[in-house]
Amino acid sequence: MINLSEFNQNMIQNILHVYVSWTRYLLFLVMAFYTYLNFRYFSVDEQKKNRICGRQIRLMLLLHLIAGSVICLNTLDPAVVVLWVMQAVFFLCFIFVYRSFYPGASRLLLNNMCMFLCVGFIMLTRLNYDRAVRQFIIAAVSSVFCLIIPMIIDRVRFLRRIPWFYGGVGILLLGAVCIAGNTSFGAQLSLDIGVFSVQPSEFVKILYVFFTAAMLSRSTEFKNIAVTTAAAALHVLILVLSKDLGSALIFFLAYLFMLYAATSDLRWMGAGLLSGGLAATAAYRLFTHVQSRVLAWRDPWSDIDNRGYQITQSLFAIGTGSWFGLGLYEGMPRKIPVVEKDFIFAAISEELGALFALCVLLICLGCFLQFVLIAGQIRDMFYKLTAFGLGTVYIVQVFLTVGGVIKFIPSTGVTLPLVSYGGSSVLSTFILFNVIQGIYLMTRETDADAADGVRQG
Repeated sequence: MINLSEFNQNMIQNILHVYVSWTRYLLFLVMAFYTYLNFRYFSVDEQKKNRICGRQIRLMLLLHLIAGSVICLNTLDPAVVVLWVMQAVFFLCFIFVYRSFYPGASRLLLNNMCMFLCVGFIMLTRLNYDRAVRQFIIAAVSSVFCLIIPMIIDRVRFLRRIPWFYGGVGILLLGAVCIAGNTSFGAQLSLDIGVFSVQPSEFVKILYVFFTAAMLSRSTEFKNIAVTTAAAALHVLILVLSKDLGSALIFFLAYLFMLYAATSDLRWMGAGLLSGGLAATAAYRLFTHVQSRVLAWRDPWSDIDNRGYQITQSLFAIGTGSWFGLGLYEGMPRKIPVVEKDFIFAAISEELGALFALCVLLICLGCFLQFVLIAGQIRDMFYKLTAFGLGTVYIVQVFLTVGGVIKFIPSTGVTLPLVSYGGSSVLSTFILFNVIQGIYLMTRETDADAADGVRQG
């Protein structure tokens, strides 16, 4: 005799499975069209750019709606529905308020920030509801806090005059972590401030860029470069002593590319790469957790149950997901250790597909191109180097995260900006994007003043 209740339950599960299978293709199409518009933006006039950005917002909300329907149907939890509605309201309010405060801001960067948050909310809600709630609260608070940053960058003119303030604060914060920081996976990364755990290196990297830009914009004579290099090397050395080698690599490469941008001298680049190679070799010899990560990268299959477990699970997830993914809740991303932070790209690849994950990477590249274009448009060397340096920090962090996930490079333990879980990472990335927005507003004002001068002449 047929059990009617069990039959109905199986029927519902089959219908849900079919729905999830189809939505993975729809999610990819929405993301692919958004990514296409992201690059189309660079080749059209101002009026068409506004239309493109309007379409991007609608596509981002559609992506959020489709993924949200899958998550809510799988969980059948009213709290998840409430969270999803609050996230949609947040996106609409944030975009409206930001455009009201700064009508001349880059809508492309604003849209991409929201899209990264959207993808992060989708994956975190699927992986860990409590962490998704915390991430949403942090993002909402960060968005309010950072509203003032573009105005500060646009209006305050003494930022270039206090390089040693940036450098001194940065060194003190990194030193505090090195002495009294909490250890995570062999590295000292965070400080406890009350009930909060803060990762200072996420914020120091912005101060570090300001320090380097202020110093190199003053002079590119050998004496000034030597002093700046010594201070930059001290930042990196403290990070190495804290065994935070992912951040150390970001700081090192940011300085190297900023130095080349300021001097256009390949000899500095060559000397930097040589010293970096020697330092990497020394780190490998000195730190056992670095040796472990390198060995896991070279041959994870020889110790698949221990040292190579994380990277092999990541590769299994990416391979299982193939081009279009298994669909939300159809994979097993929780088998990957620390998946919400360092390895969220593998979870995206498994359930949303390699093509969807590639679109996320292309949007990251689009943001970097926008940073470089902004840096190229502004004449002031301090702001030019700041924009370029922050862009370098951003794209190097993306490269290190994704490179570690796909076994292109050893895992470095850094997060995918605005997508991975982490309060310090989210807030620091909000600050980074808003500093760039402030510099972009300056370029718009400079262009407008130049146009007025031509008309008056």
